[in-house]
Amino acid sequence: MKDIMGMMKQVQQLQARMQKVQEELQALEVSGQSGGGMVLVTLNGKGEARAVKIDQSLMKPDEVEILEDLILAAFQDAKSKVEATMQDKMAEVTGGLPLPPGMKLPF
Repeated sequence: MKDIMGMMKQVQQLQARMQKVQEELQALEVSGQSGGGMVLVTLNGKGEARAVKIDQSLMKPDEVEILEDLILAAFQDAKSKVEATMQDKMAEVTGGLPLPPGMKLPF
């Protein structure tokens, strides 16, 4: 019975740490860029878009496709940074143990 109580305490501590990480990720803002910084996309820790900044020199009607590609590239850059940060935070919580295959984070 003592082992079960110890395990329950560890689960509660893990839940508290997970909640703290979720709050930190919600407040986190990560920017990705492309075109040498001409396009910036900012996401929060949940991957939701918060801001897009585009250099005025890219505002040309005949270069719309280039601008679209740069926006996508900046978004992907920001997304990969968010995912790396999430993995780092989760490694802190789980003590470096990887999540089982197929298990997704609740963010």
